[in-house]
Amino acid sequence: MDFPTTPHIPKSVQPGGGWCLGLELLFGKLRRAWLRLVRPGYVRRMLEKRQGDCPSCSHDIIDGRDLKYVRNVCGYWFKPQDNPHARPTRFGLARYGLAEAVVFSLLFLAFGGLCLWGALTLHWILWLPLAALTLLWLEILYFFRDPERTIPSQPDVMVSPADGTVTHVEEVDEVDFAHGKALRISIFLSIFNVHVNRTPWTARIAQVRYFPGAFLDARNPDSAVRNEQLWVDLVDERGLALRVKQISGAIARRIVCWLKPGDTLERGERFGMIKLGSRTDLLLPADGVKEVLVKPGDKVRGGASVLLRLKQ
Repeated sequence: MDFPTTPHIPKSVQPGGGWCLGLELLFGKLRRAWLRLVRPGYVRRMLEKRQGDCPSCSHDIIDGRDLKYVRNVCGYWFKPQDNPHARPTRFGLARYGLAEAVVFSLLFLAFGGLCLWGALTLHWILWLPLAALTLLWLEILYFFRDPERTIPSQPDVMVSPADGTVTHVEEVDEVDFAHGKALRISIFLSIFNVHVNRTPWTARIAQVRYFPGAFLDARNPDSAVRNEQLWVDLVDERGLALRVKQISGAIARRIVCWLKPGDTLERGERFGMIKLGSRTDLLLPADGVKEVLVKPGDKVRGGASVLLRLKQ
């Protein structure tokens, strides 16, 4: 098996870009200009609280909001007490889906209001598109939910990196995987699943690679090779290597991952998301697995469902 395409080192947490990302970055520029003009005292205080170093940094960082899309490539950071913007949102939505939620809400208000006016003044048939728009808007908000999860405490279990349906449990020859045969567990995420990804095992990030590609249906076997994807290679304290792949789908066009080499994550910790339908693969050495606890067709929940037990 070869690499899907030429690997790239991500230059932001959303390496595939996107127009909502562009709007949010533009809003960030306007917000920073306003802060410097109207609240220079706040700007000075936040610069004093800013930690780290970013030699020849091209990132304009005033507070934690400015790190949202560059936290994996920028050396600046803020202590938790100085960065309230890193906390979970009040509405239970994923922070990396807020721009989409706001944009779709504004579009809903505009077109829904027009349909409502038409239904009340022109013809009752316009209630139908209003109902369809309302369902679409509610699905967008539902899609970007980010619920808390209870992480299993058993020391030898590996949890699911995603919500969805298990589609493959098989041994494969994996490229650039120097541990013999790999066990691959593939999970399909529909538009009705939570799309936040979680770490399956406590480990250190060894490498992060982004592969541009196509956007086939995530259930298509060729999607594992041809689609846009991001690979996260992890190594635990005993040397066990595993790989998590975020793979785009026909609807999902944006992969988000804020990890960088050297980061250490706990089992079940959030590390990214895929927007609007996708696939997530977990790969690890087949000879290190004691028992696989899922099969194709099973429903799993990221960070909560146990996929397998490891050999001690």
